[in-house]
Amino acid sequence: MQHTQASSPPAGFRQVEGGRIREVVGLGLDDLVPGLAIEHRPARTVTETEHVQVLALMGNEAPVHSDTEYCRRTGHPQVLVCGMLTLNIVLGMTVRTTSGMTTGNLALDGVSWKAPVHVGDTLSARSTVLSARRSNSRPDQGIVTCRVDGFNQHGDLVVTGTRTFFVPADPDAHRDATGY
Repeated sequence: MQHTQASSPPAGFRQVEGGRIREVVGLGLDDLVPGLAIEHRPARTVTETEHVQVLALMGNEAPVHSDTEYCRRTGHPQVLVCGMLTLNIVLGMTVRTTSGMTTGNLALDGVSWKAPVHVGDTLSARSTVLSARRSNSRPDQGIVTCRVDGFNQHGDLVVTGTRTFFVPADPDAHRDATGY
């Protein structure tokens, strides 16, 4: 069976030389319009290994994250996943789409944890674009602010906050210049 090249690449890809296609990473300023809500996939299940490694790396010795008996005696059925791990998993899920070509993060504001997360919970993320404008100091860049919400497998909001970052104003020129 002979493979024939499609007239245009599938959604989420762009044509590169030699009949190859490349995955599109990150959106540009004109793609990120206020009000746009993006559901990020795949979801991620929090593992025991991640939880223990993050506690060790951070030097976090809080018993609510490591002592099952302490947790039981304080009304928690099991240890709580460190909030910074929860935040980082959720933020990490958003990067490929919203800020995959960023040249810098500018702010992380108003972060709040809304519900406990435990090892074995599966997290998903949603970004909602709040504002997007061309940068005054870097005209080839846009400044985008998104509300980022993280949910558990039951659809409960577990973490929320806003994130502001640079994106290329002309994503195709940026992709050509960087090989992305």
